[in-house]
Amino acid sequence: MPPKSRTYQPQKVRAALVAQTAALRDAVHGLCARPDAVELLARPTRLGEWTVRELIAHTAVQLDWVPAHFDDPLEGRPPLDLLRWVAGVGTVAPLLDEQAREKAAGEFGGDPASVSAAFQRAASGLITTLARNEAADPERRFEIRLGSMLLSDLLVTRLVEAVVHADDLAAALGLAAFPHDRQAVAAVTRLLADAFADRAPGGAVELRIPPYAVVQAVEGPRHTRGTPPNVVETDPFTWIRLATGRTDWASAVDADTVSASGERSDLRAYLPVLG
Repeated sequence: MPPKSRTYQPQKVRAALVAQTAALRDAVHGLCARPDAVELLARPTRLGEWTVRELIAHTAVQLDWVPAHFDDPLEGRPPLDLLRWVAGVGTVAPLLDEQAREKAAGEFGGDPASVSAAFQRAASGLITTLARNEAADPERRFEIRLGSMLLSDLLVTRLVEAVVHADDLAAALGLAAFPHDRQAVAAVTRLLADAFADRAPGGAVELRIPPYAVVQAVEGPRHTRGTPPNVVETDPFTWIRLATGRTDWASAVDADTVSASGERSDLRAYLPVLG
């Protein structure tokens, strides 16, 4: 089982978010500077009907959410922790889709240079906000549609957005890899592993995602010593793609990016954990 409440060091989270945001900003700038940028922006993604343009617009909105609402007054929404955010964020998917399409047709609807400039503004706004003294306040809360979060937890959710959508962008562009901040990937891997264990409580299966996470989950006999009878092991990005529905269990097993042993090691019934 994961810790009941895993903690993330706020200073490390802020540093990781700055680094991951900068990597995304540079990638979007490089994409928009290419001679074939217009064609690239129109490419399909693995996110339904979204093109790269919609993906970039959505990612910018997610990065800009904190600076755009940093000084909003609290309205008394119910407390929301990270695991409940993972479980609930899929419920606002239709609203996020509408928002991305509006942004892609508006602020992000121009030529590649204007797309790059708009993304630059969002990325720079977040980086600047993270440098404010108030961003380091451990008691500061921030409200989103799903509830009231500690700002330190909310910044972990922005890491999820930045890491997952950077990988979406790489996939759309046909890239085997994309620059990521190591601490950002570690935090996202751990959160999604904990969310899986929260969704499928138990101790029958040990999920290993070296070098970042190990959790026990799935109802059944609990392993206490020796070699666990049910073991699933994969790399961080395969896990992130499984946990967010970017790839399916059978495909990952067939591609040998997941190893699964034991009669309870088939996890497809519990995936994805983030909608």
